[in-house]
This record gives sequence, structure tokens and C-alpha cells, in this order.
Amino acid sequence: MTSALFSPFTLRGLTIANRIMLSPLCQYSSVDGCMNDWQMTHLGMYSMSGAAFVCFEMTDVEPVGRITHGCSGLYNDEQEAALARVLAHCRKYGQAKYALQIAHAGRRASKRAPFEGSKPISVAAGGWQTVAPSAIPEGDGSDPPHALTREEIKSLVEKFAAATRRAARVGFDAIELHGAHGYLLHQFLSPLSNQRDDEYGGSLENRMRFPLEVFAAMRAVWPADKPLGVRISCSEWMPGGWEADDAVALSHELKKLGCDWIDASSGAGYKQAKIPYAPGYQVPFAERIRREVKIPTIAVGLITEYEHAEKIVASGQADIVALGRGLMWNPRWGWHAAKALGVNLEIAPQYLRVRPGA
Repeated sequence: MTSALFSPFTLRGLTIANRIMLSPLCQYSSVDGCMNDWQMTHLGMYSMSGAAFVCFEMTDVEPVGRITHGCSGLYNDEQEAALARVLAHCRKYGQAKYALQIAHAGRRASKRAPFEGSKPISVAAGGWQTVAPSAIPEGDGSDPPHALTREEIKSLVEKFAAATRRAARVGFDAIELHGAHGYLLHQFLSPLSNQRDDEYGGSLENRMRFPLEVFAAMRAVWPADKPLGVRISCSEWMPGGWEADDAVALSHELKKLGCDWIDASSGAGYKQAKIPYAPGYQVPFAERIRREVKIPTIAVGLITEYEHAEKIVASGQADIVALGRGLMWNPRWGWHAAKALGVNLEIAPQYLRVRPGA
């Protein structure tokens, strides 16, 4: 049997052996922004999972960009060295290619980890002053963010570029810029969180300005033969918010700047949002952007069944399928998908004897 899910795919100079990607999974376990043995164990496991494309967790460009005290950063030499150690371990034993997701949480920062309740931490309680396009609080009890000045925006563009230079030195195969889920870039895109009256607010063109400046700065310092993609929210599921038409417009502009894929997610952290959760509920976003913008897309969101993932790729709805919770629950998902779809998947030789029919 020929499987679309297990066919290779090329992005610039990078070829991945199949279309299964590990979504970035925040672990909230770094120390002073440095990854450690937890990520080495966690990502090492997925390096042998059958997923050909493994994306490291959301990694932030400055201390106040972290969601929690335990989030990963890439703004000093110690963090760069720690990240290099984890990547070297994964490469030594794994069969995957590796991406890093670079981000800034904006007003969604200064929180406790989900396993500690996700509550906001005030400055007085040991948190930090968050930043955003406008001084509009998230609505979860967080303190109001500081509205970024033009000069601070320009400085942040350079911080994204600096993190990208570090990722290049570490040796990642690809980068994904996080522009989704209500984090800083998304906050600039959304009319709900961006109420500026300068060149960074108001019209769609203006609201896209900062994310596009960030992407252009990253693309300029990232190796020309390596791909750089973007995760975006294609809908906030909120009245008057960011919607699919806006996501298509943004994707067109990103493509012009050299974007290699759109990771089509949705949502922005609003508890009152009416999200129609169901298997594949976000796949139509990936399909529409792929069709209208003619750019590779990644489908994500409650995709757990092997045949469903196969259909998404085979029917042209997306080029890659990213799994988060599905792979966390079943770290051998790729092995089992290969068996179900009649594919002889390359696995570590130490495990060959357990493969059915071996």
C-alpha cells in the first residue's frame, strides 16, 4: 500500500521522511529559561516516535516573554548551550528532523504553570510586568499590560532576530514563528487586543505590520536553505475578532516574505469563545490557505486516528499533520500508524525485534 502520510516532503533544503510532526509542547520545566534533562528525556522519546518532524517547545526571546517561570528562552549563552545539549542528544539517537518554535507571550505571560493552576502572578508576588500592543488586560485577573512604544517594538524585532541567530548556531533544521493563540504577535493582529492609533494599529495592514517585520528580520538572518514557517490562529471564535479571511490575507503577505509553511491553528485564549471542538475542526483552515495562497500547510487539532491523518494528506487538505495530545498519549503513534497503513517504518535497531512480523 502507498501511503500519503508516509511519503517524504521537501521544504527548501530540508526533506522530512514522512508528514507526521510533533507539535510544540510547552513543558514549563526549564530553569532560568534553560532546557534540562526533562526536555532531553521528553524530546528524546519523540525523536524515536516515528514522527519525522519534531518541533521543540515554545521558546521565548526575552524574560518577560515567557508564559511561566518554567518556560524556555533563547536570549543568553546559557540557554543556547542548554538547547544545543538537548538537540545533540535527540540527533544522536533519533530519526527525525528538528524545528524550534520562537515566540513571545505578550500579555499572556507571568502565569503559573497549568499543573499549578495557570493563575496570573502579579509583580508583587514575583511575576513581571507584561507587554502588549495596548494596555488591555487579558481578562483572567492579570494586571494590565504595558503598551509597547514604537522604540520597544523595534527592539523586540531585533530580539526575535537575535534568537534566530542563536537557533542557527545551535543547528536546528527549521524554525516556526509563533503567531497564534493570543500571544504577542497575535495580540497585534487582533482588533480585540490591538487598539493602537499609530502605524501598528487600526487597519488590517497596520495590525499585520509588527508580525511581518518580525518574520522579515528572522528570515534575513536564518540560512537561506533552511525553512521558516509560522503558526497562526485562523479564528479567535469571537465576535469582532480575527477571522479566516484575515488569516488568508496574512498568509499571502508571509509568503511574499519567504514563509515556507503555515501551521493553521485557531483560538486566542478567550474562555468565552465558542469553539466547535471535534476531530479535524481546524483542518478546513489549512485546506483553504493551501488552496488560495498556494503555500504548504500544517493541519493540527484533535487529529488522533491514523486513517484520518492519511486522508488529510492524501486529499490535499494539508501537507503535514501535527499532533500534540495524540502523541503525548501514545508516543508510538507513528509506529502504529505505519502498521495500520501498511508501511515499513524505519525505527531504531534496538527496537526492531518488537515490530510485528520481524
